[in-house]
Amino acid sequence: MSRHSHAADYGRAFAVGIALNVLFVLVEMYYGWRADSLALLSDAGHNLSDVLGLVVAWGGFYLGKLRPNRKHTYGLGRATILAAMFNALILLIAVGGIVWEAITRFSHPVPVQGGILMLVASVGVVINGITAWLFKSGNQNDLNLRGAFLHMAADALVSFGVVIAGAVFVWTGWAWVDPAISLVIALVVLLGTWGLLRQSLHLSLDGVPASVELDAVRNYLSSLPAVSAVHDLHVWAMSTSEIALTVHLVVRDGHPGDDFLSRVTDQLHRDYAIEHTTIQIETGVQLCALSNHT
Repeated sequence: MSRHSHAADYGRAFAVGIALNVLFVLVEMYYGWRADSLALLSDAGHNLSDVLGLVVAWGGFYLGKLRPNRKHTYGLGRATILAAMFNALILLIAVGGIVWEAITRFSHPVPVQGGILMLVASVGVVINGITAWLFKSGNQNDLNLRGAFLHMAADALVSFGVVIAGAVFVWTGWAWVDPAISLVIALVVLLGTWGLLRQSLHLSLDGVPASVELDAVRNYLSSLPAVSAVHDLHVWAMSTSEIALTVHLVVRDGHPGDDFLSRVTDQLHRDYAIEHTTIQIETGVQLCALSNHT
C-alpha cells in the first residue's frame, strides 16, 4: 500500500475514533452523574482527555504529511513528536485529577448504582477496543500513532476495571471499591503515559531514536572500503516515523563516486530505517579542522 493510502487510512481512523469517543464521553458523563460513580466520571474525564489527545495526534499527523517549503525545509514532521509529548502531558494532568477525587471519596464514600456502572463501562470496552484496533498496524513504527493506540488499549482495560467495580459493589455493597478502582485507573494511565512522555521528550531534544544503535551505524560506516575515518555522525528523528543522518567520511584515493553513496544510503535505509541521509566525503589523511569529533 502506498504512503498516501496509509495517510488516508489513518486520517479516517482518527475521524472515526474521535466521533466514537465523543459520543461515549457524553453517555458516560450522563450515567456517571446518574449513578453518582466517581469511577465512571473519572473514566469519562480520562476519555475526554483522550478525545483531545486524538485531535492533537491527528493534527500532528496531518502536519507531518505536508511537503517541505522555503520556511520549513524539513517539512513539519516534528509536529508529530510535539503532539505525542502534548498527549502525555494531558494524561498526566488527568491522572492528578483522578487521584485527588479518589482520595476525597475515600474520606466521604458514596454508594453507586452498580448496574448502570457495569452497562456503560461495558460499552466503553467495545468502543475503546475498536478505536485501539484502528491504530494497531501503525503503533510499531510511529510514536504518535503508538500513543493513540496505547491510550485506547489502556482505556479498554480501564473500562473493564470499571465493570469489575460495579460487579463488586452489586455483590458486596462496598462503596470504597469505586475510588479504589479510580486509583487503579490512574496507575494504568500513568504507566502507559510515562514511556510516551520520556520518548517524545527524548526525540524533541534531537535524541537518537531507540531503533538506531549509533555504535552499530558507526562500525558499519567505518568498515566500508576506502573509508579511513568517520566523524560528525549525527542521527535524529525528523518526525515520529522518519529518521535522518548526516556524517563526514574520510576516504582514500579520492571521491568513491555516486554508486558508493547510493549503496551506503540504501543499506542505512534497510538496516536502520534511515530515510534522509547526507554524506560529506573528505579526501586526505587529516580530519576537518572544525570537526567536533563526534
